[in-house]
Amino acid sequence: MDAKDILGLPKNSFPVVEKKSRPPKESQRKPDGISREVYALTGGMPPLMPAIDASQLKKKPPSDEKITWQWLPFTNSARKDNLHLYHWVRVVNGVPPTGDYSFAKYNKSVDIIKYTDEEYDKYLTDPMWTKEETDKLFDLCERFDLRFIVIADRFPSSRTVEELKDRYYSVSRAILIARAPSSGDVAANPLVKEPYNVSQEMERKRALSMVLSQTRQQERKDEEVLIEAKRIAELRMPSKAAEETQLPVASNAGAEVSERAVPGETVSPMNVQLPSMVVPDNASTLASLRILRVYLRTYALEQMVQAANSSAGLRIIKRVDQTLQDLGVNLKPRVPTKAVCAEHLELRKEILTWLNLQKQVQYKEAEGSSFRDGSYGETPGTPKHLHRGGDQDRTFIPESMNFGGERVGKKDHKRKGPGAPAPSGHKRPRKQKASDL
Repeated sequence: MDAKDILGLPKNSFPVVEKKSRPPKESQRKPDGISREVYALTGGMPPLMPAIDASQLKKKPPSDEKITWQWLPFTNSARKDNLHLYHWVRVVNGVPPTGDYSFAKYNKSVDIIKYTDEEYDKYLTDPMWTKEETDKLFDLCERFDLRFIVIADRFPSSRTVEELKDRYYSVSRAILIARAPSSGDVAANPLVKEPYNVSQEMERKRALSMVLSQTRQQERKDEEVLIEAKRIAELRMPSKAAEETQLPVASNAGAEVSERAVPGETVSPMNVQLPSMVVPDNASTLASLRILRVYLRTYALEQMVQAANSSAGLRIIKRVDQTLQDLGVNLKPRVPTKAVCAEHLELRKEILTWLNLQKQVQYKEAEGSSFRDGSYGETPGTPKHLHRGGDQDRTFIPESMNFGGERVGKKDHKRKGPGAPAPSGHKRPRKQKASDL
């Protein structure tokens, strides 16, 4: 008897929930040649580096080769003392390997320039250095392969690293120039082409030490200063662009209208506005060039020319190029120095101004001719005034308008009432009959 019998509950009061069987995992067989620990760590993934083929692991050496390892002496050609050391060597069939030490090829030394006593007295005398100090410096440079930190530590007198570098490179440079037949033979040598600058090196180290010794608080303060400076520069950019005096370049809207005008028609001043004067904004171009910091002057010239031509039409740009060709000026300067590029831009601006003034003159001439011909003379839809003998003093009244300001259609002219009298000016003379004669 259990609790269900005491409470009178059936044996199977709760439904039995069947457990879902998990799909069996696909068992992957461990490949041959890989240990169980390595396979468990990699999970069967391919290695990053190519592995040795399993067949190579089981490959047996040839039966005719007898390989042994022997403790044999060796010499290193990089050493000058002929020191004999020992190491384990793989010996095949009792024949030890021959040749130089395998790591001797990595011994690289610096070629130190040597000088004689006559050359020192003639070219290398310096009141700040004695000959003994110079000789000791070159001996240490040859010994420690120009490791000037170690050389400064081993140098007998108190000399800084910069002073040691300056003395070594100045002496080497003077010897190279003195031994060369001409200065052009050693012009490409790094010691002659780029001489050592002591002040610049000291300033570089001082600035580097200041940057490395900054605290987190100072770094955050510098970042805030840079962000504020950038914000101020962005705010001042529009004002600087407005203050920059640039030659105005006119838009080609009015000029195109005057060019499209037919010689018998008038350009109405109500429909055409004066060409708007546009000043090219070079502030964005200059800002983009400042962001680049390093750029070719020809690239900067192209950007400035595009900025100057941005407000002009394609026809105006072609006319500017044609004018430059007529004047014998190259579209791109052959020697793009700063002065040449500035003069080239100034010439382009003057040509644009001249073309603008020429179009304004054409516009004014077309406007003046329209006023001279009369305001109604060329208006579309208006009949021309007929100069007849009896109509010269008569005031012209358009047919399409009556005195009340209402339009009269063509049908109203054709269809008139039977009792409506015809105008006297349009009355035809009656034909004479035979009885009237």
